[in-house]
Amino acid sequence: MSQAEIKSPKSYGVAVALCGIFGTLGIHHFYLGDVWHGVADVMLVVLTAYFLINGYVVLAVITLLIDAVHTMAVFYLLITEQWKDGAGRPVTL
Repeated sequence: MSQAEIKSPKSYGVAVALCGIFGTLGIHHFYLGDVWHGVADVMLVVLTAYFLINGYVVLAVITLLIDAVHTMAVFYLLITEQWKDGAGRPVTL
C-alpha cells in the first residue's frame, strides 16, 4: 500500500471544525502537521492587522481577501476529502 493510500490519523471532524471556525488563522494546518502552511496563514493575518493599524486599508482588505479565499478553498478540499495532512496522507472520514 502506498503512502498516499494510508488514511491520516488526524480526525476529519476536528480538521473541518478547526478550518470552519479558525480558518483564516490556519489552526487546522498546525493540527494536520503542515506547519509552514499554518505559518503562512498566520502571517497573512498579522500582515492584515499591520496594514490596518498603519492606515493602509486597501492593502488590509487585499490580504484579508487572499486569506479568506484560501481558507474557503482549503475548507472545500477538506469537506470533499481531497486535502492531505503534513505527511501527504488524505484526511478522510
